Amino acid sequence: MDSQYVSKVVDLTDPKKNIIYNMTHEEAVNIVKSGDVEAVRKIDGQFCLVSVEGKTIRMARSIGRPLRYFIAKRAVGPQLVVAERIDTIFDYLKKEGMDDQFHPSYTRMVPAHYVTKIELLGCPDPNPVYDRFFTPERNKFTPDNPEQIGKNYIGVVYEEIKKWLQFRAKR
Repeated sequence: MDSQYVSKVVDLTDPKKNIIYNMTHEEAVNIVKSGDVEAVRKIDGQFCLVSVEGKTIRMARSIGRPLRYFIAKRAVGPQLVVAERIDTIFDYLKKEGMDDQFHPSYTRMVPAHYVTKIELLGCPDPNPVYDRFFTPERNKFTPDNPEQIGKNYIGVVYEEIKKWLQFRAKR
């Protein structure tokens, strides 16, 4: 079977729903585009990001933001549709007259805390490469001191709530 390059990428995500504390949306997309998981790890907040560079697409998301993709077949070549929700993908395909190709199980979820890289070959389906950017140390705390674990947990929760409130106040 001959492979066809994806001829078009449709990004239906809403950047305004991202909550990124330490950089602009464009800066975060460029970091994802680089494929540098160490740099992606430094994006502070909740996000789903899509970058396209030539025939390479990279997508990344945090746990708080969903991100799915679907490859539609067009006469001019395959098309990659990316959205936060399955129904958004379906509505787009319906508007484009391609809803007969759709089944929810044909969509793919971008896993949280990974940079998902796809070389945009449409047929056959792309073979994604996953690089984890969130790699917390396992068993960092010993179970014999639950009070310290609780203090650490509440401290982190406090800092995250404080950042979020400051972010909301700026809007």
